[in-house]
This record gives sequence, structure tokens and C-alpha cells, in this order.
Amino acid sequence: MDTLLIALSVMLGGGVLSILSGPRPRLATWLGAGGSLVGCLIGLAPVVDSIVYSRSSTFHRPWSVPYGSLWLTLDPLSAWFALPILVLSGVAAVYGATYLMEHRGERSLGFSWLMYNVLTASMLAVVLSRNGILFLVAWEVMSISSYFLVVFDDEDAQVIEAGRTYLIATHLGTAFLFAFFAILGQGAGSLDFDAIAAASPKLAAGTASVLFVLAVIGFGTKAGFMPMHVWLPEAHPAAPSHVSAVMSGVMVKTGIYGIIRTLTLLPAGPAWWGWLLVGIGVLSGVWGILFAATQQDIKRLLAYSTVENIGIIALGLGIGLVGVSGNMPSVAVLGFSGALLHVLNHALFKGMLFLGAGALVHATGTRQIDRLGGLAKTMPLLSGLFVLGAVAICGLPPLNGFAGEFLIYLGAFRGHMESGNLYAVPSAVVVGALALIGGLAALTFAKVIGIVFLGSPRTEDAVNAHAPGLGLTGPMAVLGLLCVAVGLGSPRIAEVLAPVAAGVAKLAPDRVVPATAEVAPALTSVVTVSGLLLVLVASLYGLRALLFRNREVATSTTWGCGYQGGTPRIQYTGSSFVEPLGTFFAGVFRERRSIVPSTGLFPAPGSYSSEMPDVATELIYRPAFRGVGRVADLMRWIQNGQTHLYILYVALTLIVLLVWYLGLVMPT
Repeated sequence: MDTLLIALSVMLGGGVLSILSGPRPRLATWLGAGGSLVGCLIGLAPVVDSIVYSRSSTFHRPWSVPYGSLWLTLDPLSAWFALPILVLSGVAAVYGATYLMEHRGERSLGFSWLMYNVLTASMLAVVLSRNGILFLVAWEVMSISSYFLVVFDDEDAQVIEAGRTYLIATHLGTAFLFAFFAILGQGAGSLDFDAIAAASPKLAAGTASVLFVLAVIGFGTKAGFMPMHVWLPEAHPAAPSHVSAVMSGVMVKTGIYGIIRTLTLLPAGPAWWGWLLVGIGVLSGVWGILFAATQQDIKRLLAYSTVENIGIIALGLGIGLVGVSGNMPSVAVLGFSGALLHVLNHALFKGMLFLGAGALVHATGTRQIDRLGGLAKTMPLLSGLFVLGAVAICGLPPLNGFAGEFLIYLGAFRGHMESGNLYAVPSAVVVGALALIGGLAALTFAKVIGIVFLGSPRTEDAVNAHAPGLGLTGPMAVLGLLCVAVGLGSPRIAEVLAPVAAGVAKLAPDRVVPATAEVAPALTSVVTVSGLLLVLVASLYGLRALLFRNREVATSTTWGCGYQGGTPRIQYTGSSFVEPLGTFFAGVFRERRSIVPSTGLFPAPGSYSSEMPDVATELIYRPAFRGVGRVADLMRWIQNGQTHLYILYVALTLIVLLVWYLGLVMPT
């Protein structure tokens, strides 16, 4: 734990020195990014040690805050979530050192780096905290620091609106967490997690279920569960890309961590807890990828894809809970293992894709994929890395995205075989949902790669694009190598992860090995076969290059059946690529179209545009906030600007409170 405290001190020290560096952007960047990178590297050693050897360490000091204590513990579960936080935050800091330099002289880079390092430290504090008050303080610091990072470009009205949406949503979620910890503390007489866990067997079943629902809403808002996700597609695109990568890759996972830690504090729940998470997973996964497929803003597309992947994690957690309630240890371990492995995998490939999107914006000046095209010719390294991340996120072997989903598949199939109809239904739903999500994800990223990197440039933005430097592509390459390494090493990683998942399921260690006996051989066979296939493809490509080495290779325009008048405008657009999908799910999308036809003998240019508003925003939040606004208007007469009336309100409130207090203390 001492090493982790040193790591936290280095991060925060780097942030403070960065803002103290004043109007010297390069020095501020070196201090801020350097502090983040060094702190993350220092913190990796104890985290990896805790995961591999299942070790725990603790820091505990008294705190004068009521019900509070400075209690930090690094156990394997905390370490598993700390690992992607340290890896992605360190890599993104290196990327941000180049990315933010174009803003030097416009904004204070020192303040941005201070908030970045505070965000990293607060995320670590969240997963290490073992006291409710300390947890909520770290949670709030994480929310505020990320808000300031989202509104970095504070001259853009859309960015300010996105930041406001995020701030409101995150505090609505925190309100549920206040209620959650208040009820927990009332039952245990303490907000220390050990005391809460010790008192959990005494919790009534109804109280435990209320606490579970509060946790799902409170933590699920941060995680981006549907329909509490509305802040996510607004805030993530608005932030600088290295911040988007951290928020989407690891910050939303603190919500997942909160739900899993809640499961360790509460007694085993009924089957409907698992069904609830399966339902949320299906809704988030399918809805998220459907909306991702229809987006034209590449960062907004990736943000909706995050909602989809959070849905996959929820499916794994739901299968795990179904296994616990049905006394099926193998199902429980496979479900929780798949969810936990996908937490790490999503951090790696989504971080890589957001960094790639930022590099595209840096090179072209636009986030609209319909304004791009043909970029594989001008920036082959970036396009290759982006394709690698796209393959990983689609769950194709042998990359890492496959392994986590494979474990969830195994858990669902095992649940279907081992249980009766009561548990077989959610297992079958998970299998169907994962298959649908995987197919839609492949369609979505085929669209991105085809429109952005293939074909011909559609606008001057793409024609004049310049290849990003090593400062932007280098961090992507590191994450790409990790995607490959985790995929190839997934059989061993699954074995290391099994005890962590068993701890969540509250299983004895002797039940872990039988529960996961078939996992490593199955993963090994799939990874080996797919790896050999890739080696074969690479060998054939190398042979082709060898054969053409001394020959002249001419390039020409694509053959168009003899038609020579083609322009980039006749290429597929993002909307036309997914038009069949939009037609099939027309009832879900509620698409808005604006068509100006060209009519007459000498027609003026026409136009066509479409918009896919978020259904949750349109049907739930906008009407709800409109209703709140109407109620607030009715109460406006109370606030009339007359000071003496405000003093009267205060006096009346004091009198009411005094009467209420006297009613409590006076004998009846």
C-alpha cells in the first residue's frame, strides 16, 4: 500500500507543480503528463502483485469526519479495476502531451493537467476506499474533476451544455448513493465496509433488495446503463480525446466496480437481481450499438459503443448473479469472469479508438465521418491501428475483445444446460443478445472503416489531411500491443481472474478449479487456431510482397463498368451504409428527416439531412424536465425579489422547526 500512496502523491504533486508553472505550457505539460505517467508506472507493481498472488494490503488512519475513516485496501478485486486505470491513464497522458499543445496560449494547460491527475488519483481512491464517507468524497472529486476536463473548450456552447448535462446526471446518481450508504450505515452502525459486510446477514430480504436497486441506479448512472446513459454521448465527444479515452475506458467502470463491491457487501440475493441486470444488459447493449451505427460524429459513435459494451458487462454480471442464486458455481464464476475481463478489454480497445478518433480530428479538423474518406493512403499507420482496435471491439479472435465475451457465452450455455426453465430463459436471452450485438458491432465498425479510410476523399478536409506524429500514434500502438497480448494470453489470464470472480460470488477456493476447468483449454484452442490463421494470412501477404518486389505495379481508378464520370460524391455515405438498418428499426430510431427536393425545369440544388435523436432523451428526460420547469414556474411567485419577504420565510421556517423540535422533546 505504501507504493500506491507514493504513486498517488507523485500524480497529485505533478498536477500541483503543473498549475504552479504559470504561463509556460511546455513546462506545465512535462510536469503534469510526467507526474501522471511516473505515478501510474509506480502504481502498477503492487497492483499486478495483488492480482497474481491474491494479496491484500491496507492503510487505515482515524479521520475526524463523523462516520469517516481513512481506510484504503488493495485486494484483488480493487487491483483488477486499478490495473486499467493505471495503464490507460498513463498512456493517455503521453498522448495528451502532444494533443493539448495546439491549445497552448489559448487556455491554461496547467489547470487541465491538474484536473487530469486529480481525476486519475480519485478513480484509484474510489476502488481503494473501504469507508462510505471516504468513498463518496472520492466519488465527488472524480465527478467534479472530470466535469472541468469536459468543459476544457469552454467557448463552445455545445460543450458547456454537455458539461451541464453531465454534472446534473452525475449528481442525480450520487443522490441515490447517499440514500444507499445511509441505509447501509443505519443497519450496520458504521460506514466501514468490513462492518457493513459483517452485519449483512442480519439485513432483511426486502431491505437488501432496496439497497441493490439503489446501487444499480446510482452506480448505473455513472456506468451509462440505459436509460440513465444520456450524459455519456454528450460529455465524451465534448472532452479532449485523451480525456474521452479515460472517461469512456475507465471512469465509467467505477460504476461497474460499485455494483460489484455492493454484491460483496450484501447477502446473496434472489434470482430477479440477475434477471434485472440481464434486462439492463440487453437494453444497453442492443440499443447502444443501434444508435452507434447511425451516428455521423465519430466520437459520438464511440460513446454509444461504450453504452453497448457496458451492456455486455451487465450481461456477464447478470449471468453471474443467476449462477449464485441457482447454486451453480461454474455459471457464477464464468459470468463474473467474463464481465471482469471485458472491463479490462474495453479499457484497452476503446481507449485506443478514442485516441485514434482524436488523431483523426487533429489531422482533418472534423469529427464528421461523411467529410472524410481515403485516409488509409495518407495515414497508413493510424488506419492500421484503428482497424486493429475495430477488430478487437467486434470480439473477433484472437484479440482481447473475444475472450471476455467468450466467457460470458460459456456461462450462459452452462446455465442453460445445468438449470431448469427458471434459469434457462435469461441464459438463452444472453446468448441471443450477444450474437445480435456482435453482428451490429461488426456492421458499425465496417461502416467507420469503409467511410473514413477507404474510397476517395470526400472533402478538402480529407484531401489536406496530414499524418499524425508519433506522439499521437505511439500511445495507440502501445494499447494495440496490449490488445494482442491480452488476447493471446487470455487462457492464463482467465485462470488468474477466476479467484477474483469467485470472491464476488462468495465461493470457497476449492470450488473455483472445478468451475473453470474447461475454460483454459477452450480458450487455448480458439486462440491457437485463429492465431495460426493470422500467421498464414501474414505469410501470404509477405509472399505477395516478395513476388512483386522487382515488378512495376501501376495504380488506376476503380473500374466502374465503363463509366468514367464518377466522383467522390457517388460513394456510400454513413447514412446510406446503414439505411437498411434504419428502415428495419424505424420504430426505435424516430428519425427526423429534412428534404428539400429539386423541382422544376431549372431546379435549384436540393438537400437531404437526417438526425437520430436519442429516444430516452426525447421520451423520458425532455418531457420530465419540461414538467419540472412548469412546476417551477408555478412557484416563481415565492421569489419576488423583496428582501423582507425572504427574512419572513426564514423566520417561519425557524418557528416550524422549533415547534417540531419541542414536539419531540416534550413529554406526552
